[in-house]
Amino acid sequence: MVLPLHAQEIIKETQADTVKPARVNPNKRVKIDGVIAVVGDFVVLDSDIDLMYRELQAQNIPVKDVKRCELLGKLMEDKLYAHQAIQDSIIVADAEVNETMDKQIDYFVEQLGSEDKMVEYFKKKDIETFRAELFDMIKNQKLTEQMQKKIIDEVEITPEEVRIFFSQFEGEDVPIFGAEMEVAQIVIKPEVSEEAKQEVIRRLKEIKQDVLNGSSFYSKAVLYSEDPGSRSNGGYYKMTRKTPFVKEFKDVAFSLDEGEISEPVETEFGYHLIYVEKIRGQVIEVRHILMKPKVSNEALIAAKEKIEKIRQRILAGEIDFAEAARSESDEKETRNSGGLLMNPRTLETRFELTKLPPEVYSEVSDLKEGEITQPILSDDRATGQSYKIYTVMNRYDEHKADYALDYTKIKELALKEKQRKIIGEWSNEKIKETYIKVSPDYQGCDFANDWVKN
Repeated sequence: MVLPLHAQEIIKETQADTVKPARVNPNKRVKIDGVIAVVGDFVVLDSDIDLMYRELQAQNIPVKDVKRCELLGKLMEDKLYAHQAIQDSIIVADAEVNETMDKQIDYFVEQLGSEDKMVEYFKKKDIETFRAELFDMIKNQKLTEQMQKKIIDEVEITPEEVRIFFSQFEGEDVPIFGAEMEVAQIVIKPEVSEEAKQEVIRRLKEIKQDVLNGSSFYSKAVLYSEDPGSRSNGGYYKMTRKTPFVKEFKDVAFSLDEGEISEPVETEFGYHLIYVEKIRGQVIEVRHILMKPKVSNEALIAAKEKIEKIRQRILAGEIDFAEAARSESDEKETRNSGGLLMNPRTLETRFELTKLPPEVYSEVSDLKEGEITQPILSDDRATGQSYKIYTVMNRYDEHKADYALDYTKIKELALKEKQRKIIGEWSNEKIKETYIKVSPDYQGCDFANDWVKN
């Protein structure tokens, strides 16, 4: 049945509906389940709000002051985006949803103690029911994200718009930017022996032969891959030539035919076995198995001794930190910038203190000018073990926004404000076009959007 695209209305209670309580204050918890809203092709149940409460609590987020009306408004927004995403033929792959769901379940199990306790906590009949409901919720979330991205992707802002945005602030209304710092690092990776490399290559070739003899590549990836981002979903990735994968991986992946498996491929992350599962025009779906050669204790000791010598040379004034990073550091992403870390959110080298990666903040927050940390053993899940030293290159105190000095940050604020307005306009337009019902039990809610018209 095709629903008419016209104005909003209140749901009329019928015998077909789940039994509903008498009229209640919409800010009170409602225990009996039922349809409380319809947005396009989606319904919202009371139990959906209960699930959101429990998700927030499982993530240690306070819910004391979070009202049911707020959560219903958020759910209806998400349903509106998801509904429109389907109309616009936006597709989210099940494999991507499963990967996120597995990570979410792993987190809940870690927080709650076991899978059984998780099912009991969320008041579900069994794990299959919980997974099915969580799958739908995550898929809708991803549709929402893709739709929002589509709305704002092409939004740009001109220097004149930035100037006008900033000119509206005066006196105490001028934005305050928090204290920031620039942090540099030198990374020394332990050398991997040729024997360790050959052992990994041998194991990958054995796996390839097993797959050619009928074994499942998916199962082999789940069992043996050392890539934490894809192991749980059988090493799956969807990619184009513009996808930010390392060059060696992409070059081999795009040289393979559908159904073909590569020989072991070396990248900075280790050795990969790449299987092209599907080719769809410019998009390929691959699975891979990553294995990393094991580092010996002797190699770790040698790496620590090397970085200690570099540190002593810097402290003795023989070489400055930036020069040492350019000539000695084993991390190419920061080597050319003299070791400066790049803020992935702003693409600048300045970090607000609270936005530094926690493992970096704990090491540099109390450093004085010119000080260098002791060598730190890092065990990155992606790149493996290495020794690092850090220093603070520059500190910037908390200050009122300065148009000349803080233009990039001001531009970011102005762009977000413009995007917010465009999303608001889009929502208002789609609410008018989309079939929407709201239960009388929630008609008293003070929604941010005009979900109900009297």
